[in-house]
Amino acid sequence: MKKILITLRDITETGGGERVCANLSNALSEFYEIKIISFFKKEEHITYSLDPRISVEFLSEGAQNSNNFLRKFYNKIFKRIYLSLRTSRIINKQSPDIVFCNDGTFMPIVKSKGVKYIRLWHLNAPRKKKKVFDKYDSLVVLSNKQMDVWKQYHGNIKVIPNFLPQIEDKITDFSQKVVASVGRMDAGDQKGFFRLIDIWKVVREDKNLDDWKLHIIGGGALKLEIEVKVKALNLQDSVFVKPFSERISDEYMQASIYAMTSKFEGFGMVLAESASYGLPGVAFDINAGPSDIISNGESGFLVEDNDLEAYAEKLKCLMRDETLRQKFGLKSKEIVSAKFSKEVVIGLWRKLFDELLS
Repeated sequence: MKKILITLRDITETGGGERVCANLSNALSEFYEIKIISFFKKEEHITYSLDPRISVEFLSEGAQNSNNFLRKFYNKIFKRIYLSLRTSRIINKQSPDIVFCNDGTFMPIVKSKGVKYIRLWHLNAPRKKKKVFDKYDSLVVLSNKQMDVWKQYHGNIKVIPNFLPQIEDKITDFSQKVVASVGRMDAGDQKGFFRLIDIWKVVREDKNLDDWKLHIIGGGALKLEIEVKVKALNLQDSVFVKPFSERISDEYMQASIYAMTSKFEGFGMVLAESASYGLPGVAFDINAGPSDIISNGESGFLVEDNDLEAYAEKLKCLMRDETLRQKFGLKSKEIVSAKFSKEVVIGLWRKLFDELLS
């Protein structure tokens, strides 16, 4: 059985990258021997469950980030270099067939002969090529959106999206008058919740849509500020900020439209998840992700970035027409089933591994 060694910053964290790593590791463990090397260990337990066949090795205790500036700087630079060299020694000793870098924490300063190195890039393309790209035999990106840029950075670029671990048969009730949006409320407002509230203010000017509600689901540092803005715009009767739920499917099933207002994405996992329950989506056409998930005018709408008025019009178009919501929603489910099922995506990964090892 071929061996794959996966590296990342901290498998105990609760971010999207860690979730992707766990899902991918579990799926690949059916075909390969999987070992995860986690540079840090912030939490006592791993958040996302792993198949018992997967082994995990932690190289250090505690988190990389720290409130102490000197400790944070030391961890990010010097300790990272030390742990990268230590990982290289593990690779030399254990001789995996493939080293899969789930993020940029591991720096392949010294490469082992006969081992193939892959880097998964979760975000949109950087403005300039990073020299470290040359260390990898293949770069894997999540979206086709910026392929013209990526082809300038590396000679072996593959587009392999994230997958949905399970696509259920159930589909939402399109008569429900709820718009849903899910995401972290982190500093910088990557998910664009502040502009979503501004958009909703425009939507509420149509008194025929007074019975519609907006559910914003998530948590983070900006949650209080988001709630303050809702009240400042007098939207508290129609906008509900709800905590993140382990049963996020329940939130999708209570809505009939999904609104993504992110400023940037690597893929847009929640957009794909919501589509798997039949929710038509509205999203800004950002780098990257939404244009791979939404077929504009067929399963939802893509809007020029930061055109809040146009976004509000597309939302209202769906809110006024239950038949259109159903038509788009069924198409959404069809698209994600064809492109983002576990079977389809793992097939792409296995094909890449075979190409590198042949």
